[in-house]
Amino acid sequence: MGHEEHRKEAPARLAIFVVTASDTRGEAEDESGRFLREAAVSAGHALAGYRIVKDDPAAIRAALDEAARAGADAVLVNGGTGIAGRDRTYEAVAGVLEKRLDGFGELFRMLSFAEIGAAAMLSRAVAGVWGGRAVFSMPGSRAAVTLAWEKLIGPELPHVVREIRKDHG
Repeated sequence: MGHEEHRKEAPARLAIFVVTASDTRGEAEDESGRFLREAAVSAGHALAGYRIVKDDPAAIRAALDEAARAGADAVLVNGGTGIAGRDRTYEAVAGVLEKRLDGFGELFRMLSFAEIGAAAMLSRAVAGVWGGRAVFSMPGSRAAVTLAWEKLIGPELPHVVREIRKDHG
């Protein structure tokens, strides 16, 4: 079966949970989380939930557990993917992934390079499978979440979830 047939068999409506990892942003300042929620709903998906948590591995894992309890098919995490001491989202997310989707981070950095140059290498965007759902972790800037959603996540998310469901029923 070709790629287009796979896409046709993919679920059209998914439950998406958005997590913003930030030590400074509240909901009013969370443009990136708002963009992801609105983009998901505009694409026909359901919002399973939304949380802002401190960039702390335990808090991020608790948000992932909440997303699982909410029945999320996909979790979109933004923020905390840099290399500063306080950036610990990568470790929290990568540490729970059962299967990595390395192409997400690679393509995200390639597309970012076209926009911001060599600084793109500082992004530790990562994605994969955890507990039968897709998890995408991306930088927290509005430009980064827009790029990730429009070029990578939005177009392929139903197909990604379809592939995951083959393994998890």
